[in-house]
Amino acid sequence: MGKILANGVNTHYQRMDAKGVDPESAPTVVFIHGLGTDSLASFYLTLAAPVAAAGVNVLAYDLRGHGRSDCPTTGYTFQHFVEDLGAFLDALPVRGPVHLVGNSFGGTVAFGHAFARPWQVASIVSIESEPPTQPWSDRMVQAMDYMGEQLSNEQTFLDLEAQNGAHHAKLARKAAAKLFATTMMAEVSQGRLMSAEDLLALPTPVLHILGGDGLQGEDPRALERALSNCRTVVFPGQDHSVLVDAHRKVRELLIPWVRGIHTDVPWIDAADEARLLTVEPVA
Repeated sequence: MGKILANGVNTHYQRMDAKGVDPESAPTVVFIHGLGTDSLASFYLTLAAPVAAAGVNVLAYDLRGHGRSDCPTTGYTFQHFVEDLGAFLDALPVRGPVHLVGNSFGGTVAFGHAFARPWQVASIVSIESEPPTQPWSDRMVQAMDYMGEQLSNEQTFLDLEAQNGAHHAKLARKAAAKLFATTMMAEVSQGRLMSAEDLLALPTPVLHILGGDGLQGEDPRALERALSNCRTVVFPGQDHSVLVDAHRKVRELLIPWVRGIHTDVPWIDAADEARLLTVEPVA
């Protein structure tokens, strides 16, 4: 646990060295969480320890305005988050290309970083996420408007407490206070967007994990068609919270994916037409 100054933000992070191997020669995974009530805890409590135990270095950090990182009043465009990640990796520093594992908005940040610094990214594991394109930006504007309406309504927190308990409601209230005290909702959709040509030219291998009932359930192969090297895995019966609800299954995919790329053994065949893998429902 520690804090480091990155892009003008005191950034809280957690680090776990790979177990059973020399950390200097082990691959490194960087976990990037989503917006709102999320923080590095969503990865720390699910994937961090098992991934480190499998011989992979682990880094997780709180985005600006989240968790224990600084919460400036302004400076919340998507581009700020991308630049934060680059500055964070530079400040540590981190050896070699890293594997970026992003949940929801965190995956979008991962794509943005790979677009800006492809040499620094070994692969992307995108969990219920998508790249920063114009359609994504348009949807984010709508999503932030809806979020603002919901978080302005006291009934939202009462319903959340009834469904998920007082702790979740407390986290939501804290997140709402930060959102309304900053320009995050107004700015987050802005930044350097990727075109169809940019996506096709992206050299980074991508493992795309979705819930069958998640945000991309209607067309889960859309990202595969847009990228040159992408494999999609769909978890039937799961929704946008697949990271938390199906973290063991996510781990079973993540570890061999990282190991395979780190040893230059391709885990996927880019010419394979049967890329869409549907796994059994999680009990």
